[in-house]
Formats: sequence, C-alpha cells, structure tokens
Amino acid sequence: MDRQVLGLLKPVLSQKFSWTETDYSRMAIFFQAAYAVGQICFGPLINWIGTKAAYAGSVLFWSLAAMSHALCRSVPGFSAARFALGLGESGNYPAAIRVVTEWFPPKERSVATGIFNTGSNMGAIFAPVLVPFIVGFFGGWQAAFITLGCVDLVWLAFWLGFYNTPEKSKHVSVAELAHIHSGDTPATEEKIPWLKLLRYREAWAYYGTCVLVGPVWWFYGFWLPDFFNKQFHLDLKHFGPPLVVVYTVTALGSIGGGGLSAWLLKRGWPLNRARKTATFIFACCTLPVIFAPRVESVWLATAFFALAAAAHQGWSATMYTVVSDIFPKRAVASVVGFGGTLASLMSMGFFYLVGHVLQGEGTYKNILLICGCAYVLAWTIFHLGVPRIKPARIA
Repeated sequence: MDRQVLGLLKPVLSQKFSWTETDYSRMAIFFQAAYAVGQICFGPLINWIGTKAAYAGSVLFWSLAAMSHALCRSVPGFSAARFALGLGESGNYPAAIRVVTEWFPPKERSVATGIFNTGSNMGAIFAPVLVPFIVGFFGGWQAAFITLGCVDLVWLAFWLGFYNTPEKSKHVSVAELAHIHSGDTPATEEKIPWLKLLRYREAWAYYGTCVLVGPVWWFYGFWLPDFFNKQFHLDLKHFGPPLVVVYTVTALGSIGGGGLSAWLLKRGWPLNRARKTATFIFACCTLPVIFAPRVESVWLATAFFALAAAAHQGWSATMYTVVSDIFPKRAVASVVGFGGTLASLMSMGFFYLVGHVLQGEGTYKNILLICGCAYVLAWTIFHLGVPRIKPARIA
C-alpha cells in the first residue's frame, strides 16, 4: 500500500503542486534508483546478519520513509522521500525468496512464492479503497501516507515475534525438517562469492528477463491510476473499482500462476517442460494489454490490465522458483537481488521515456505496445539462454 499511495494521489497532487508528467516520472526514477542500489546490497546483507534481522530493518526503514511523504511540498522533497522508500522496500523480495527457500522443498516453492506474492496485490486492492476514505476522513492527503506507514510497524511486531528459520523453530519436527530439505543438492549451503555468479549463463538468462518485464510491472504500479484518469476521466473517488478488479484478479493469478507449473509437475511433466510451458502461457496472456488505450469501455480496458497483471504474477512466481531450481540456496537471494537491480536500472530509463511520451503525445498507446510485447521476448531470451532447466554446476 505504501508504494500505491503516490500513484493514487497523483491527479490531486499534480493539480495542487503543478506537477508535469516529467516531474512525476522523476519521482518514480528516484524510487527505482534506490531500489537498484538496495537490491544489489541486500542479498549479501541477508547472508551476513540473517533473514529475520535484515527483513526487520528493511521494513522499519521503509515505514519511516512512507510517512516522510507527508512532510513534502516540492518535487525534490517527494523525490527524496521516494528514494528512501525504494531503499527500504528493496529488501522485500530477496528476503521473501530466501524465506521460501528456507522453509519449503523445491517442489513446493512455486506455490509458496505465489502465495506470498499476493501480498503486494492485497495492498493494491485495499489501497484504492482506503486512500480516498482516509483522505476524506482526516481531510488531508498527508494522512494517507502517515496512516498506512504506521501499519508497517504492526506487521513488524508480528515478524519479530513469530519468525525463525526451521532449524530454530520450536514447532518443526524432525520429519518436517527432513521434508523441507528434501531435494536440496549437496552444494545447497555452500557460500558462493558474488562475482562468481556472473560467470553463469543461467544467471544472465534470468537477468535478461528481469530487464524486460520488471519495468512493465513497475509501470503498472505507478501509472495505472493515471491511465484511468486520462483515458476515462476517472478521479480519486471513481478509479477505485477498476483498480480493485485489476488487483483482485492479479492476486488470483499469483496463486494460480504459481501453482500451474507445480500442477504440471504432479502430472509427471519434466521440470523444464513444466516451468517453460507455464511461463509461455503467462507471456501470451500479457499481449491483449496493447489494446487497452484503443477501447472505449473502461471495463474492457480493466479486463486487459487484469489479465496482464495476473499473468505477470504467475510469471514472476514461476521465475523466482526457477532461480531456486538452478542455484543453491545461498545464492538465491543474491541472484534475485541482482536481477531486481538490473530491472530497476532499466525501469529508470523506461520511466524517463514514459514521462516524455506522455508530456508530448499525451497517450499510452506506444507505451502499452512495449508492455504487451516484453514478456514474449523475455521468454524467448530465457529459453535460448537456458535450453534445459537443471541445477547449475558450481565449480
């Protein structure tokens, strides 16, 4: 929800502070710059201080950063707040993927990833409903940032109180621990130097997908409310229902998409065929979003975005799992983190393009053409780079 607030308030704040399209894109770029820096550092940080402490520090920092938006009045001020928020949030996915690899055997990780991945979708579902209510109840836009930022601290208390690794948990039996480690390779716990990962073609094939699909997902999060505002003239009180529909379907796509390759595996499909078939289906499902700015029905456009966003979540849940299929546990957070860094760097360039296209053309047609084609290209690159998904031989 913290990430969604600024996009939801963009029409209001753009009018209040006289923002241009390039001003807003600049704020988004600052977020991505921090996200890029944070993700490249967070994998090693998890290995150093552990998942529990690293994740707690990340959440505390981004909670304070989210609330700091309420103090801002200028483009540089909001840009600085977005930078801090991006730095804090950058720890989320590397830590979450690490948690999945700590708690689940390989055959169950895609489902587990799909379930936790719905968290961001739940936030995107609730935010369009809560933000207008909070702003109306308290009578000011600042309240949205402060209230939702405080919610993070509630989650943090639960995290610190309940989370432990399976080996330290009092609730895990010997049989359960054996099940968790079933399917792990002998090199699972080997510490792998950061630079060593850059030698592997499998890593770069994964990174190639990140730089193509990552900017698209970030674009949806930052600009989707603005699309409905510009295309269908919906304001803060009225673009909530389409956004709720989009992200509700997205949440279902995250769980169902994460489970698709697992279901194929249970039916006896080989790992490579199951993972690639699932991701190819997801890639094809993103293509209809190209037509969203060319239709007159708000609900047809909503359906296109819902399908594309759900397909992205299925794609990401499966690809995160593919990383754990290929690399040992100690490398997973670093691989995912560096992929997120590259995606964030590419997103900065994409956001610059989006701002200038909207400032000049005032339409999303060419932007969504890029979004619709990105996943099919990403799937092709990964298939060529990794003809067969299997554990990498770490020399």
